[in-house]
Amino acid sequence: MRWRAMRTDDLDGVVAVARIAFPDHPEGRACFAERLALAPETCFVLEAPEGVAGYLIAYPWPLEAVPPLDTLLGGLPEARTAWYLHDLALLPEARGQGQAGAGVALLFDRIDAPIGLVSVNDSAAFWQAQGFEPRESPELRAKLASYGPGARYMVRPARAC
Repeated sequence: MRWRAMRTDDLDGVVAVARIAFPDHPEGRACFAERLALAPETCFVLEAPEGVAGYLIAYPWPLEAVPPLDTLLGGLPEARTAWYLHDLALLPEARGQGQAGAGVALLFDRIDAPIGLVSVNDSAAFWQAQGFEPRESPELRAKLASYGPGARYMVRPARAC
C-alpha cells in the first residue's frame, strides 16, 4: 500500500471507505468531489492492490470554523489562515500498520499553518499523538452537535521555525 494524490477516478473508492469508516456520518460523493476540486494538493488516497484502502482530505479554512456534514462548501472562504483536515479514513484491513500516521505526515510536509479537525469515533488519542490539542468553547460545542456526543475540535499549531 502507498499514499498518492487523489484523482477523480478514486471518488467511488473514497465513498466506499467513508461508508465503512464513518457509518454515523455519511457524506455524498459530491462533497468529496468538491473538496478534491478545491484543494487537490492536499487530497490523498491510500492505494492497495484491491483499490482505495483509505483517504485523507484537507483544505484551507478558517480556524475554529466547522463545516457542516454532507454539505457543499461552494468555494473556499477568503479568511484562510488555517487548514481543515476534513477526513482521514482507512479500511479495517489497512489499520494498525502505520498508514494513518504516514498519511498525516504527508499532509504535514505540505502545510506549515495551523490545522483544525473534528475528532470522532474515539480518535482523540491518535490525534493528540500527532500534535493536535483539544479546543473547547460553547460556540464549538454548538457547531459539533451534528458530529455526535464524542466529537472534539482539535488544532495542531503551525510548525515552529
